[in-house]
Amino acid sequence: MERESEMSSKAKRKQAPVSVVNAAARALSVLESLSRRDSVGLEELSREMGLAKPTVYRFLQTLQELGYARRDEGDRWAMTLKTFNVGSRALDHLDLHHAARPVAEELAEELGETVHMGVLEGDSAVYVLKIESKYTIRMFSRVGRRIPLYCTAIGKVLLAYSRPEERKAALDGVRLVAFTPSTITTRAGLEAELKSIKAKGYGRDAGEHEEGIECIGAPIFDRDGAVVAALSVSWPLFRFEAGKESERAAVVAAAARKVSGILGYEG
Repeated sequence: MERESEMSSKAKRKQAPVSVVNAAARALSVLESLSRRDSVGLEELSREMGLAKPTVYRFLQTLQELGYARRDEGDRWAMTLKTFNVGSRALDHLDLHHAARPVAEELAEELGETVHMGVLEGDSAVYVLKIESKYTIRMFSRVGRRIPLYCTAIGKVLLAYSRPEERKAALDGVRLVAFTPSTITTRAGLEAELKSIKAKGYGRDAGEHEEGIECIGAPIFDRDGAVVAALSVSWPLFRFEAGKESERAAVVAAAARKVSGILGYEG
């Protein structure tokens, strides 16, 4: 009996990590679901996740105790800013982020407009850095926001300088939906645009994602010559002087090259 009890105890110890991992995975799934909306009710969240309401409720309570979720007066649940704070601290440890921030601040100071840095993530680009414009009228954007690849300066630059297989993987299954009358909506048109970007060394979003917003972006390379991010500057149309595209593009591209140099790129 003692031998059986010992074996049973060892088996339980072996199984414990699996249940812990499952619980952690489910808790993170709840957090990700909360991140996709302003707030959600328990029943809706339970139905979406395919889990019993008591189970989902326990995860929500745990997240609430840890400061990652909150419950409002209408008995709905929402994510707190703690997740953002944790993610922001993680960004501080990235060489890319450290290299780019002072350069981006200089660029924003020189041109006076909003500066973003974005990276490729699946079929989108994600803002990982933002320096605000000095003007009162600014862009509505935030670190962590996902943007389309095919109609933004950052996205098109990332596509233009990515390897063919990466580009194919990023675009497969993506519908080229028109956000504005200027949006490129055909693969042939997009491929021609990407070819032009590589020839010029920078990309432009001429009101293709948001009407009234002009954006110029340039690639950032690592020491191996792979594009790891794109740096961009955005202008409201009324502050974008006609005929100055090349001049401004040269400034943005120079800043991107400076970041690349800090990362060890010698091209």
